[in-house]
Amino acid sequence: MALFDMPLDQLQGYRPDRDEPQDFDAFWQHTLTECRKFPLNATFELMDFHLQLVETFDVTFNGYGGQPIKGWLTLPRQRSAPLPCIVEYIGYGGGRGFPTERLLWSSAGYAHLVMDTRGQGSTWSKGDTPDYEPDGSNPQHPGFLTRGILDPQTYYYRRVFTDAVRAVETTQAHPDIDNQQIMISGGSQGGGMALAVSALMPEVQVAFIDVPFLCHYRRATEITDAMPYTEISRYCTVHRDKIDTVFTTLRYFDGVNFAARARCRALFSVGLMDNVCPPSTVFAAYNHFVGPKEIRVWHYNHHEGGGSYQDIEKLAFLNRS
Repeated sequence: MALFDMPLDQLQGYRPDRDEPQDFDAFWQHTLTECRKFPLNATFELMDFHLQLVETFDVTFNGYGGQPIKGWLTLPRQRSAPLPCIVEYIGYGGGRGFPTERLLWSSAGYAHLVMDTRGQGSTWSKGDTPDYEPDGSNPQHPGFLTRGILDPQTYYYRRVFTDAVRAVETTQAHPDIDNQQIMISGGSQGGGMALAVSALMPEVQVAFIDVPFLCHYRRATEITDAMPYTEISRYCTVHRDKIDTVFTTLRYFDGVNFAARARCRALFSVGLMDNVCPPSTVFAAYNHFVGPKEIRVWHYNHHEGGGSYQDIEKLAFLNRS
């Protein structure tokens, strides 16, 4: 895939009008208020993965609807005070996997919570959390993007974003974590989740948002035929009479609208040859992001973005804090 979107100088100034429902804030306030009526019930079970330098905990907490969500927490064994924590969200189709797969943050001296994504985890990394909710059961294209899409109340990502907020609250409940130093991180779908949480949880200090998915949906479906945005396109191909309904729902879940409410420090990344999350959709969110922000542009990269290079950028970003 060569360059296919706008030139970089246009991308840097690309700030489209936001398509936002009037009750956006009320919708999310009500969603989180209803969820918080259920106890968090966070548990941390010490596990042995034969790692000498970190401790690993199997985490369970109650997310949307009081439904149990899994995760992993890793902590450096040598610690003398509560630690700053990174909460990580996973890319599309993946689950929490094993804690041995993600040791960067604990090796750098941080607490690290990886949240499982409900219903996912059978594509490239295993997951352990089902999507319990039955009311997201309208006809759908295979995948998750159209599950419950005919109503914001039943849309799949209402549950996922709520789980993501509760994951941050779970770290705040752990005695070895400094709840004044909570950071969030994710790539692709995980980047879109981090965008949402950065708006919904003002306690978050820093957000790492890599090649974010779930942003500027209408443009994404019009300029790329790559998965997973084509799940929406194909759904609309079949359900021709539901197009307006689909995009009315998606207005409540657009990273561009969350970005306009986020005030933490943020480091973004974008691949200029990324046809999965097109650069203009990333810059649409970045340019609307309210808080202090930086972006790393990877000119010849696709959806992998900066990869390990971006990890180094993140560590350097924190060290400059």
